[in-house]
Amino acid sequence: MVKYSTKQTSPSVSTLASKVLSGTIKPNQKQIKKLAASALSQDQTKGQSKRK
Repeated sequence: MVKYSTKQTSPSVSTLASKVLSGTIKPNQKQIKKLAASALSQDQTKGQSKRK
């Protein structure tokens, strides 16, 4: 049985990601860090994977 995370992206981060991906805005350094932090906090596998 697969266990799914209950972590969810906040509406503000979701909106920011949508605007960046659609090209509506060009993110500044603070926005880039916010998106990266959100992605890393939801990562199911902690650490880096081993290269094959």
